[in-house]
Amino acid sequence: MTYETVSPADIPGSPLANALKQPLMLGVFLNLQDIRLSTFPTTSTWTFDYNAEVVRKADDLGFELAFSRTQWLPKGGYDGEASLDAFVALGAMAAITKNILLISTIHVLYGPIHPLHLAKYGATLDHISKGRWGINIVTGHRAVEHEMFGWDRIEHDTRYELASELFDVVQRLWTDTENFSFEGKSPWKVHNGYITPKPLFGRPVLVNATGSEAGIAFAAKYSDIVFITSPGGAHIDSALETLPTHIANIKAQAARVGRTVRTVINPVIVSRDTERETIEYANAISRNAIKGAFAGYDSDAHAWRGRGDASHKQGLGLGGNIEIIGTPEQVVEQLVALKKTGIDGVQLGFYDFLPELGYFGDRILPLLKQAGLRL
Repeated sequence: MTYETVSPADIPGSPLANALKQPLMLGVFLNLQDIRLSTFPTTSTWTFDYNAEVVRKADDLGFELAFSRTQWLPKGGYDGEASLDAFVALGAMAAITKNILLISTIHVLYGPIHPLHLAKYGATLDHISKGRWGINIVTGHRAVEHEMFGWDRIEHDTRYELASELFDVVQRLWTDTENFSFEGKSPWKVHNGYITPKPLFGRPVLVNATGSEAGIAFAAKYSDIVFITSPGGAHIDSALETLPTHIANIKAQAARVGRTVRTVINPVIVSRDTERETIEYANAISRNAIKGAFAGYDSDAHAWRGRGDASHKQGLGLGGNIEIIGTPEQVVEQLVALKKTGIDGVQLGFYDFLPELGYFGDRILPLLKQAGLRL
C-alpha cells in the first residue's frame, strides 16, 4: 500500500510550488559525463566547475530546474575522460545557487541503497538547499549496470515494485514522528527506524524518468514531475504528433489515484540568428558525429523505443530527447507547440552549453515571455 505524503507542490511558498507557477518551466540538463557526440568544437565539459557555472547562469536567468543523468558503466563506456555522480554534484550546487531546483538522478536499487541512508541524505540536502533538492528516481535498465553491482538485471516490472516499497519507507521516514520497523520483499530491513531533521516542505521533490506502463503507474503514485521522452523519436514533428496521447495517459493515471503530476522533456536547442546559420551549425555537428557513440549495451528501457521506429521522422543525432532547431523565433514556435501537447517544462541541452545558454537568455527568453510561456 502506498504511504501517502503531502507533495511540496501542494504547500504554498515551497520552491516547487513557486516553480509550478510558470506556464512553461525551464531547466538545464547537465552533462556530468564526458559524452562526445561529435568532433565539432565545443567548450562543454564534464567538470564540476563548468557545470556549476551553467547552473549559476540558469539560476540567474530564472530557470526552475537543473538535472543530470548518472550511469554506471565499465571502462570504455560513455564516460570518455570521466564522469561525476549526479547525487553528489547536484547536492553540492545547493551552496552556490539561490532559487533553482536541483534534481539528482539516483539508481535507487543499486547497492541496494538502504532507505535510512536515502532518507537521511535527502533530508540533509533538503535543509541545505531550503527545499530545493530532489531525486530523479531510476531503477536501472541496462544489464551491465546491474551486473557491475553483483547480480543479474532485475526484471523490469519487479524493479518498480521494489522501488515502491523503498519509497513507502523513505516517505514514512521523512514524515513519521515515531520509530517504526519494516520488513518486505527487499533485501534490507528497518528496525525502530527514525530520522531527523524532517524536510521543510513535507518531503523533497520526487521525479522519475520513465516511458513504460509500470513506470507510469509508479509515477502516478509517487512523483511530482515525470521526465518523459518522445514516443516518436527525436524529430520535432514526430514528437508533436505522438506526445499528446502519451502525456494524457500519464496525467489520467495520476488523476485516478487523486494526484496531479507534471511532465518535462529534454530538448537540445540549436539556434542562430538566421535559418542559414542555424542549418549550417546543426549540419556541422551532425557531419562530424562520432559513430556508435551510444551503441553496445543491452537495455530493456521502453522510453527510447521511438528512436528505432522507421514510421517516424528521426533527428540529426544532436543529443537530447528531441531536437529543436531554428532561429529564436522558430524555437519559440516549437516550444509553444510542445506546451500545447501537455508538456509542463523543458530541460534544455545545448551542444556548446555555456555560450548557447547565454544566447538563449539574450535572444530566446524575451520572446518566450512575449509568447506567454514565462511570467
